[in-house]
Amino acid sequence: MNEHETRLRRYQEALEFAERQVAALIERHPDFFPIYTVDGRWHHEGELWTDWTGGFLAGMMWQFHRRTGDVRWRQHAEHYSKLLEHRQHDRDVHDLGFIFLNTYLPWYELTGDSALNDVLIQAGRTLAMRFQPKGRYLCSFVGPQSLFIDIMMNVPLIFYAANETLDQDLARIALAHCRTTRDYLVREDGSTAHEGIFDLETGKFLRQSTHQGISADSRWARGLAWSLYGYSRVYGLTDIGEMRDVSERNAAFWIAHLPEDRVPWWDFDADTTQPPPWGAQKDSSAAAIAASGLWDLASQTDSPARAIAYRTTALAMLDQLVTEEYLATDTPGWEGILKHGVYHTAKQLGVDESVMWGEYFFVEALTKVIMDAPEDTSS
Repeated sequence: MNEHETRLRRYQEALEFAERQVAALIERHPDFFPIYTVDGRWHHEGELWTDWTGGFLAGMMWQFHRRTGDVRWRQHAEHYSKLLEHRQHDRDVHDLGFIFLNTYLPWYELTGDSALNDVLIQAGRTLAMRFQPKGRYLCSFVGPQSLFIDIMMNVPLIFYAANETLDQDLARIALAHCRTTRDYLVREDGSTAHEGIFDLETGKFLRQSTHQGISADSRWARGLAWSLYGYSRVYGLTDIGEMRDVSERNAAFWIAHLPEDRVPWWDFDADTTQPPPWGAQKDSSAAAIAASGLWDLASQTDSPARAIAYRTTALAMLDQLVTEEYLATDTPGWEGILKHGVYHTAKQLGVDESVMWGEYFFVEALTKVIMDAPEDTSS
């Protein structure tokens, strides 16, 4: 068995483990949408901060069905997706893309049922209602003055709705948000800020800020992964080159600043001579997000050399994530899939735990590699 075949076998085994963990979760806690574990357990009394992750659990089920064709995963996926349908009208969160692009979009692509597409379109229109005309951005759940880098992963839902309906107002809103985010949250070196604060009277940008990084001017790893993947997905929906350019700037910073084992510290500015959680704490979820985004970006770039770098880095991160250091296969009682994820360091939520987005993007990235099955992924 050559290196390529050995890698694919490891990835397949990791996905089979993921299936077992998700099956156990939904049997143990039916109709429950967890966010992060406490001591490896999904069901606890910890704070949510905001309810944004339901699409990741149902989304994993769609990924399992996509890879295996197992009708049971489709049945579970439809059931758990349906539980989220009412949120197409939810104006309290900026995360409708996370909820619906991972659930109703694969469902619609499988069936062609127009009623499913209607849900996607409505969710996109609901998300567009967050637009602040003076600042030209979609505001975060924190308040109308706040722009999060995370929203780059959700704005593709608006582009999708615009493409499906030919609604140019939706397209203009989505593109304006991407450009505002680029201009004020993406730095010259390709790193990103978590949050931007705007003056509501004038729309003037005031400052960068953070809720989840070390500081306003630090390089929070998951935020950078959101940007890298988000701009790549926007490019895929729009073919606007300036969107791909931002993703490639993010990718250049990411690749240049990864530690030796290719799994990032939770913030690229963390003092790794200090103990966790503020110091030497890995974030496996950021690695999983970036791996999936880099895999896509490799097929979008017009540079063969960069395509190799993106694909090689994605595989190097996944190769680490399927080791026993990160994969919970040999951790008795651990209910998640990936260990060493991080939710919110300042609030001490889900630090060094499994987090639902880490689970989803890990599954998604591995599934992409297996389904693409290139002849040689080692180069």
